[in-house]
Amino acid sequence: MVKKITLLGATGSIGTQTLDIIAAFPEQFAVVGMTAGSNVERFAAQIRQFRPEIVAIARAEKLPALKEAIAQLQPQPILLAGAEGVETVAAYGDATVVVTGIVGCAGLLPTIAAIKAGKDLALANKETLIAAGCVVNPLLAEHRVRIFPADSEHSAIFQCLQGVPPGGLRKIILTASGGAFRERPVEELAHVTIADALKHPNWSMGRKITIDSATLMNKGLEVIEAHFLFGLDYDQIEIVIHPQSIIHSLIEVQDTSVIAQLGWPDMRLPLLYALSYPERLPTPWESLDLVRCATLTFREPDHRKYPCMGLAYAAGRAGGTMPAVLNAANEEAVALFLAERIPFLGIPAVIERTCSRHHVTSSPSLEDILEADRWARLTAQETLTTLSQAS
Repeated sequence: MVKKITLLGATGSIGTQTLDIIAAFPEQFAVVGMTAGSNVERFAAQIRQFRPEIVAIARAEKLPALKEAIAQLQPQPILLAGAEGVETVAAYGDATVVVTGIVGCAGLLPTIAAIKAGKDLALANKETLIAAGCVVNPLLAEHRVRIFPADSEHSAIFQCLQGVPPGGLRKIILTASGGAFRERPVEELAHVTIADALKHPNWSMGRKITIDSATLMNKGLEVIEAHFLFGLDYDQIEIVIHPQSIIHSLIEVQDTSVIAQLGWPDMRLPLLYALSYPERLPTPWESLDLVRCATLTFREPDHRKYPCMGLAYAAGRAGGTMPAVLNAANEEAVALFLAERIPFLGIPAVIERTCSRHHVTSSPSLEDILEADRWARLTAQETLTTLSQAS
């Protein structure tokens, strides 16, 4: 029986890899709906190949160009635009799984629309649970929606938990590559460039997540996400540097046994498992060769080098609206760095100053979360001015 898929963020890294998987398994998957941000040329090619019933482009001004690009396609899909169009696609039709590949907090409202429509989620958008886990988790229960993690670390934990009885989980251990600067002393970080920060040693990813890896904020955000996904306290979620990125994460169960998921660094694996669960589909991909790996090493992360990690733990423990503020401040800080408006070490400085000015709402509504996100983005920009004056 073909599983029907809607894909949010089709032209990004997650989206293109998801479509590669769907193309490789036409007897298992079919595309019902797709959304994209602004890349008309790539999106039009995807629409022509996969023939979805409904599509939306987030940048409404790009809609005429998209219409023209697929004018010869028959039958024509339903064409929508803007944020409302993306949410309509997320909730549309008989798709049973929605892949959330939209980067950042922009993916939150479409994901909630999918949940309210009763769609299961292949969750590749961290921000859904990081910013709004306290709102999203009750909605998941209310609408009986399941989440299948589609990022490497949380998929690894999810896979390791198969067969573990309720109450059997004691601890989560998230592995981190250490990012572009794992071998550099902290004293050199004041002078690193954008090009330096984008040289990830193991993975090919988008610019924002690659910078998050260099600051280790990606792992801090994953700690918050793991808290909401798997229900453990923050003291039970650890981070360890594993430079080879072969062990994608581990769990410790109550009898102290440790279970790990291993594989070559390849985002297709967690995406395929999220789409095919509970099945294990055969692939032609290269098998892991432990002899070739030879050595797997681990070390404790350097808190001086990675202050964003501590900021994330603090925001998670503060709870309420604080994780949304952390996430928004980080998005703004990374954008400022990539625009060459702050140095690399300005990223944690902007985040810390923004979080320190926030008054937490402990039991927030969705509107409170969205307001906290808006406030944090404005405050991060104001913080930039303060930092500039101080320097």
